[in-house]
Amino acid sequence: MSGMDITRIPGSRIVEVARLAFSIPDVDFLCFGESDQPSPTAARVAAVKALEDGETRYPDVRGLPELRTALAEYLSGLHAKPVAESRIQVTASGMAAFSVALAAVVRHGDRVVMHSPTWPNIGNALRLRGAIVEELDLEVQPDGGFRLDLDRLDTLMAGARAFVLNSPGNPTGWTATAAELQAIKEIVQRHGAWLISDEVYSRLVYDGSPAAPSLLDIAEPHDRVIVCNSFSKTWVMTGWRLGWLVMPEGVSEAVADLVEVSHSGVAPFTQRAGIAAIRDVATVEAFRQHCAIGRALAGEGLAGLNGVRYRPPDGAFYAFLKVEGLHDSLDLAKKLVTRHGVAVAPGVAFGTAGEGWLRVCYAQSAPLMQRAMQRLRDGLRAEMRS
Repeated sequence: MSGMDITRIPGSRIVEVARLAFSIPDVDFLCFGESDQPSPTAARVAAVKALEDGETRYPDVRGLPELRTALAEYLSGLHAKPVAESRIQVTASGMAAFSVALAAVVRHGDRVVMHSPTWPNIGNALRLRGAIVEELDLEVQPDGGFRLDLDRLDTLMAGARAFVLNSPGNPTGWTATAAELQAIKEIVQRHGAWLISDEVYSRLVYDGSPAAPSLLDIAEPHDRVIVCNSFSKTWVMTGWRLGWLVMPEGVSEAVADLVEVSHSGVAPFTQRAGIAAIRDVATVEAFRQHCAIGRALAGEGLAGLNGVRYRPPDGAFYAFLKVEGLHDSLDLAKKLVTRHGVAVAPGVAFGTAGEGWLRVCYAQSAPLMQRAMQRLRDGLRAEMRS
């Protein structure tokens, strides 16, 4: 059979749980990395107007000049160093940005280091390019938080082609401090490697800062640093598939050629929505407040549960909780669906370092969070007794 010759990657354990949940009535979904809030009105209006105006032809592969300029101004205002428009490449989603970054710098047989547990698409995309993936497990702290071992990173980077960073991180919410980012950059530079950073959750932090510490605060324009981002989380636009990357100065034509052969640019009406979203400052702040409420409700729902270790994350919109004695998080996640009506992501979906944990997306409306967290609380108590 011709299908026997198809390249395969490990299937998503999150999707496995979700498919089960879709087959059962009255299940609360906290398993996807997505909010139940609507996309900004301004973005929707702009997309419709662009369609009505006939903006449906081939786009500039680099991205509309207006969007590139808007992104450069947005990033320059948000971070400590200016970002030139010439360093912006628009892509069809944050995942597309990451894939283009890999196409630019990672070759078959290259060794690439990434921290774990992390979003499964990162490791799978690396393996599809024939990279040798070296996972650096985040150290679990006594309070349930996480830490990146910089000495271990230094050791693993010897001979490596790149380090992939995700901060704030999915699923852990781990967020590198400014000092840690500086140390990471220096380590990677010392080994002559590339630093690829996924910063899609950069605006979702809870310490009062406008954004998490970023490599855009410290990297110079010619450093071997690529920063990937997306409209999905900050502007509640998951289904729009609109992202971008910030590349080193002087490589824009080469990167645009990679976009041309991978997905040939982004629909212009979608880019018009992105321009409108960037101007919509209120949505960013309102969504962060929405997530802060969900974060508090998740903490309340998990408080006092024997055998559950949890610390509210510094960033992103996930509660990542350790269940003592748990060795099959996929099995527990399925039981929570079938017996208790709540769908969460099994920790093993994020690598072996995530086994024994569960991920809850708290970017949901308060009534859903309250009901779902009660179901999760009751379910954990029941299953941990059995």
